[in-house]
Amino acid sequence: MTAIDEDALEVRPSAVPESAGLAARYGRTPAKKRRDRLVYLIAGALAAIVVIAWVIWAGLDQAGSTLDAEDKGSTIVNDRTVSISYQVSMPVGQTASCALQVQNEAHGIVGWRIVKVPASTRYTTSYTDTVLSSERGVTGLIYRCWLT
Repeated sequence: MTAIDEDALEVRPSAVPESAGLAARYGRTPAKKRRDRLVYLIAGALAAIVVIAWVIWAGLDQAGSTLDAEDKGSTIVNDRTVSISYQVSMPVGQTASCALQVQNEAHGIVGWRIVKVPASTRYTTSYTDTVLSSERGVTGLIYRCWLT
């Protein structure tokens, strides 16, 4: 038996540079690398612009006057009347309007009223208003409020 030289079996990486044809075949050309870098740079810049625009928009949206309305409860007075209690939080000295609604058992709107909320010296104020309905209601709710 002959002895096998183990150093001869060792696989060593080639120090020969990759040929231009082989690099082109596998998409590793300098032009493609530059193009890829440009695409990544443009995509990153666009993503940054979108994020910055969103932050500015969200920040400016909060700068306006805010209004918050919350239902506190309703009382069925009779078959045609519902008393709705609610709380409105808005800037001091500002006026608003609120649309109140009465709903029946099928959640259909059977009564509707728009009330004016006067300016106040407090940020949060509570109100109770009655709304007439066309049939027996089961609940009264705030539909929407807006600054006037």
